[in-house]
Amino acid sequence: MVDLKNIKCFLLDMDGTFYLGNDLIDGSLEFLDILKDKNKTFIFLTNNSSKNRIAYKQKLMKLGCNVDENRIFTSGEATAIFLKKRKYGAKVFLLGTPLLEKEFAQNSFKLVKDRNEKPDFVVLGFDTTLTYEKIWTACDFIRHGVEYIATHPDFNCPLEGGNFMPDTGSMIEMIEASTGKRPLVVGKPYKYIIEALVEKYNLNMDEVAMVGDRLYTDIKTGLNAGITSILVLSGETTKKMYEDSDIKADYVFPSIKELGQVVNSL
Repeated sequence: MVDLKNIKCFLLDMDGTFYLGNDLIDGSLEFLDILKDKNKTFIFLTNNSSKNRIAYKQKLMKLGCNVDENRIFTSGEATAIFLKKRKYGAKVFLLGTPLLEKEFAQNSFKLVKDRNEKPDFVVLGFDTTLTYEKIWTACDFIRHGVEYIATHPDFNCPLEGGNFMPDTGSMIEMIEASTGKRPLVVGKPYKYIIEALVEKYNLNMDEVAMVGDRLYTDIKTGLNAGITSILVLSGETTKKMYEDSDIKADYVFPSIKELGQVVNSL
């Protein structure tokens, strides 16, 4: 277990960790101030690939948190970094929103739209613009051996008032039902999102910590990537759920407020 005083960068999950719906969690802004005072930094890390950094910056600004967009990292950007190392300028058939398409275009990928033009990769993101034609074309490519990548595995995306909308993980199951194939997944809880992040920001694995409220994504990410994990009980996971789980964090705090108090005392 790495001592918290040696952590230089805290990777912050967003909903359930830094805010709940449209309300900041008590102590979240103070936590960022403490990091600045202690000469430490942070990066907001989200699996949601339907939005880009600018969209999240705008969301945070509405909550009263002004951060540079470079402090936000999504599974969509991680997937672009991952694939760019595999084949620069590759042809990609992308199931994604216009914002995710923009992310890939900015990273020099050629987005394939014609089912007669075979791509190098099929990439499944959180596509809220999904159509039957996209699904059909993707399944045809995957069935014929095109490498298949997904940005993240979440089954549902939480909404205000305790509601949910189907997320990328649900689409993974649908495509498997048709093709028998499962993708390589980049986002939390897999290590690839952390590897892409430390590459972009030139960080060392032993100097970063994952802070989040979900055991099977946030804390499992820490375990899979070999980095420090910090569970906060301000979102999905309750104390009872944690006690009953086989997934264990390096540190557990009631919320980001108490984590900040400890960091401030170091």
